[in-house]
Amino acid sequence: MKREQIGLSLGLRLLAILLALLFTVMVLLLSGAPPLEAFRQIVLGAFGSYKRFTDVLVSWVPLLLVSSGLLITFTAGLWNIGIEGQITLGAIATTWALRLLQDSTFPPALSLLLATLAGMLGGAIWALLAGALKTFGGVNEIFGGLGLNFVATALTLWLIFGPWKRPGIGSMSGTEPFPQALWLPVLPGLRLSLWALVPGLLAWGMVFLLLSNTYFGLRLKAVGKNLRAAYLLGVPTWQHMMLAFLLCGALGGLAGSFQVTAVYHRLIPAISSGYGYLGLLVAMLVNFQTLWVAPVAFFFAALNLGSIQLPIVLKLDSSLSGVIQGVLVLFVLLLDGVRRRMERG
Repeated sequence: MKREQIGLSLGLRLLAILLALLFTVMVLLLSGAPPLEAFRQIVLGAFGSYKRFTDVLVSWVPLLLVSSGLLITFTAGLWNIGIEGQITLGAIATTWALRLLQDSTFPPALSLLLATLAGMLGGAIWALLAGALKTFGGVNEIFGGLGLNFVATALTLWLIFGPWKRPGIGSMSGTEPFPQALWLPVLPGLRLSLWALVPGLLAWGMVFLLLSNTYFGLRLKAVGKNLRAAYLLGVPTWQHMMLAFLLCGALGGLAGSFQVTAVYHRLIPAISSGYGYLGLLVAMLVNFQTLWVAPVAFFFAALNLGSIQLPIVLKLDSSLSGVIQGVLVLFVLLLDGVRRRMERG
């Protein structure tokens, strides 16, 4: 019976992918664009050269961190929409730390380490605010998280155009770039830093172990499945919810920190790059299966980067990648509901 359920689930997911592609083809045909050429350009945009492939990895790292963190809160039954703000606060805290340390006598490696830890702490604190609103204030985490996202964005703009503005000007290009000694080292001629890639992979592996092979992970699942039943069985529910927020926020803050130290080397207005909302799509698509986070996040990162080719070659808007991602998640969730009804029937 279990083998039949696995087969049904796999078949419906393949059907969801097919339906998403068919829907995208219809959109392209209605806009007068050749579908096969559009898909070819996306593939070339992501994998047409070694440099483009490594650029996909640059986008994959923060998305992997965010998606892994979101699985922790998803497992606890929490929709951590505030992950965007947690990425942003991680970037702000990292920038603050680097500004303090750039004129110090600390070795650059130590300064980068302290700034990264500050970023994780910033993201964790912002997540705990959403958790406190949920746990002690009765505010739904979706609304609390969205509100904190707006506050984080406003704080970023205030810092860029206020206390941290470039000498004599306030610019949308962000704060003054940090000295190159405070950048994470990258591969020669590329934008990819192994000092970001390796921690990203390690964090994904740790989340996999945490949710699959620990007593804490089992308790988180109990809280997510039935909060009241978990409480009656002796699980400290609100503590586990707050810990889930904290761990997710720390990973979101780490993603924001890498955006500063490995990608932009300064604080910019859109420092989160939408990875929080994209991570929510990844987390929904993998359906609590941590092992699938890495390949699905990589697929989404490749779509995002590859779609940059569309306006250049075919005069199409690059938002087509968002259409593919959105309808894919929609069809997967829809057919998952169909599967549940079939199993109950």
